[in-house]
Amino acid sequence: MSLIALLPGDGIGPEVVTQARRVLEALSLDLVFEEAPVGGAAYLQEGHPLPAATLALAKRADAVLFGAVGDPRFDAVERAFRPEQAILGLRRELGLFANLRPAKLFPGLEDASALKPEVAGAIDMVIVRELNGDVYFGEKGRRTTLEGLREGYDLMSYDEREVERIARVGFETARVRSKRLCSVDKANVLETSQLWRDVVNSVATEYPDVHLTHMYVDNAAMQLVRNPGQFDVIVTGNLFGDILSDQASMCAGSIGMLPSAALDTGKKGLYEPIHGSAPDIAGQGKANPCATILSAAMMLRYSLDDEASAERIERAVEAALTAGVRTPDLGGTATTAEMADAILARLA
Repeated sequence: MSLIALLPGDGIGPEVVTQARRVLEALSLDLVFEEAPVGGAAYLQEGHPLPAATLALAKRADAVLFGAVGDPRFDAVERAFRPEQAILGLRRELGLFANLRPAKLFPGLEDASALKPEVAGAIDMVIVRELNGDVYFGEKGRRTTLEGLREGYDLMSYDEREVERIARVGFETARVRSKRLCSVDKANVLETSQLWRDVVNSVATEYPDVHLTHMYVDNAAMQLVRNPGQFDVIVTGNLFGDILSDQASMCAGSIGMLPSAALDTGKKGLYEPIHGSAPDIAGQGKANPCATILSAAMMLRYSLDDEASAERIERAVEAALTAGVRTPDLGGTATTAEMADAILARLA
């Protein structure tokens, strides 16, 4: 029996997590679900975006299925208590340092991409993003300059051990795909990126079967639009990975289609869609549940070692899309529940 922590969160989070749970339950696996508040919802209930009980559940669970956090009502709240601090706290407390974000264009969704169909159709990549370093976790604050001006600062830093472990995840991911790894940095400007490149090159000597290339982040952003099919696996830092993975999602049709996994050094993982809380459509039945359902498939694959069930879900999602079922973000009219119904109907 495996314990799955469900953390729906804010906005459309509860809607999409509900549909992912339906799909998991339909597989008749030996799973137990326990739900807890997180983000803005938890702040309203408990006065903190990551209550102690929620964190305790996440720690004892075999895997975490996460919805989304973020609510403009809390934009003026002290930063430490904003909804987004919940996901940062979970990554830190659970040691989730490696973020895997697959970006693949499902057949039939070529017209949903902002790219030409023949360009978009070639998208099939994984972005490996480091999660516990960079400007998100570096020293930050505000100060007054000698001229009396207000100044904000965020420290970007990585040590060689942090780079080495995420580089290994990148090489291992590439090794089971097409054995091509592109490391993205800004080594021509940033000393942090120069260290990154040096360490990645060092780790590369242990993976002679993987072809390593390097690319500056500004060029990578351009190439994702110009020729995304050239990429198989990208490994990069926290900030660059955040930006590039969102860009890749729109190239692949919709941000509502992309799942993600945040992994520790073992099998523990937090699985979430990358689309955010989308408060403007919350409660309207317009949210696309596919990214969350595909995140559940990743959970089965990486944390529960159930490749067969993961593939069943992925095939069902593809079959539903091939049949023409679409939520509004993909140009269709299906509701959140109707999209999940179509996937459930094709699980067999």
